[in-house]
Formats: sequence, C-alpha cells, structure tokens
Amino acid sequence: MDRIELEAFVAVAEELHFGRAAERLHRGQPTVSDAIRRLESALGGRLFHRTSRRVSLTDLGAALLPDAHATLAQLRRFQQRGRSLAAGEGTRTTLVVGHAEYTDHQLLLRCLPQLRDRFPDVTIVPEPMPTTAQLTALRTETIGLGIGWATDGITGVRARVLSTERFMALVPETHPLAGHTELTASELSTTALLTWPHQINSGLCDRLLAAFHIGGADLRIIRTADNVHAIAAHVAAGTGIGITVESALDHQPPGLRTIPLTGPSTTADQIVLTPTAPSPTATALRDLLLQTSTETRWPIRSP
Repeated sequence: MDRIELEAFVAVAEELHFGRAAERLHRGQPTVSDAIRRLESALGGRLFHRTSRRVSLTDLGAALLPDAHATLAQLRRFQQRGRSLAAGEGTRTTLVVGHAEYTDHQLLLRCLPQLRDRFPDVTIVPEPMPTTAQLTALRTETIGLGIGWATDGITGVRARVLSTERFMALVPETHPLAGHTELTASELSTTALLTWPHQINSGLCDRLLAAFHIGGADLRIIRTADNVHAIAAHVAAGTGIGITVESALDHQPPGLRTIPLTGPSTTADQIVLTPTAPSPTATALRDLLLQTSTETRWPIRSP
C-alpha cells in the first residue's frame, strides 16, 4: 500500500463522501475510488459500506482508521527528519504534537514560543490528529504529546485534564431560540443540528449523545463538518443549528448567537496526553499547557 491509498482512506472516512474527499486531496474522484479499491484488495476486506446515498465505515474501516492516521504521521515525521538531516541538522530532535479538531488551538499557540525558547535545538511539528489516532501514535512513539478529548480506551498513556468545556449552540440571531440564555437537550430535540464527525471526535459525540439520551431528547444530526468555521457558515446559511464546544470559538461569529447548553453531560474534558515516559520537551510542553490553561480562560459570550 502507498501513501495516496492511506490519504484517500482517511479523507473518505472523515468526509463520508467520495466527492468531498477528492476535493480535499485535490485529486479526481476516480483516483480516490481506485486508491480505496486497491487498499481494500491489499487488506482483503471492505473499508466502507457504499450506497447511492450514503457512505459509512465498516467495522474493519473503523478499527484501522487510527492506525492510518498514525502511519501518515510517521511518514510526515520521516520526511521532516530526512529534510533536517539533508540540511545538516543531524543533532536536532523532533517533537510531534498531535492536536484534535475543536481543541483550543489558541492555548497551544500561546505555549509554543516559550517551548522554543527553552528548547532551541528541538524541531516542533504540530500535527492535526483525532484523539483515537493520538492514542495509537503515543503508544508507538510516533508523536510525543497529544491534545484531545476524554474518551473510552485511554490506556498505555498518561492523561491530564486541561479544561472542562461546555457545549455551545450556534443559532442565527433571527431564530426563535436566539433569545435564550441557555438551552437544554429537550429544547433542541428533533432540531436539525450540525456538528463534528464521529470519526474525528468520538469522545465528544458520545458525550453529546449521552446529554440527549439523559434528557429524553431526539438527537438529529443532519450534517457534520471538520471545523467550527464550516459549521458556522452552514448555520448562517440557514441549514440548522450548530453544536460546538466553547474552546473552539476564538471569536463571536457575525450574525449568530452562541448559547451554552445546560444539563447532565453537556460538558467535555479537554485533555493533554503523553507517553508513560515522556521526553523532557514533551513534559515541559505538558506543564506549560496545564499552567496556561489555568491562568487564561477566555470564554466567548454573545453580546
């Protein structure tokens, strides 16, 4: 199997749409479809259920997705190290930092300059990566630190809570619910919702599902997006109400109100992950993240 096959698998798994995956990879849809077929042939099993209306992961595909993320991260690390060696930087070491979508990127950005000052000989490589893939990569030492969301199956690594984040609804200013100061799951029951894909943030999805289940509400997700800006755009276009987490909102989206959800299971823990024996650089970054998260919390509020 080659890199394009793995990239095609990850893109289709996260988009659940061959056309959008092809656009994301800047390749033709037949190229992506052929790559998936070659990978399935090499593995001896189907990765996706396909119908004319829907694409979904098989059990095999869901089980292999974290490994595909970790393998691609390792390939990028190999390329980065090769370039460093070719440039005569053989004494430099690398810290790969995995970060899941919807985590507080501003927190990481505030800590990295301090880390560079303390470890000038270390190359720091931020790597977008779902939490489940981070766990696999940490156990195989493909990455040195991860920032993600609390989920089941966190074993073989160390986890510390960075912050507890509230779920937030993104509502058009003209929507009947826009005047609420808080919203419950029951008030959003049967409402068309837009949120993150399960493949990217299974821990967040499980928490949101629990909130609706406890509230006796019907969770109706009609569309997913891999970042909060895409969700906000769909909300502004009138597609539905968006659900995100407070840390993902680095500004107030124009024309929208952000309303916190209230009730059981309407928060999620953002966590920092390290191997059982982290490097000095990873330990320093973990401590910086924990300290900065405690000192600076900038919640977004609707006007």
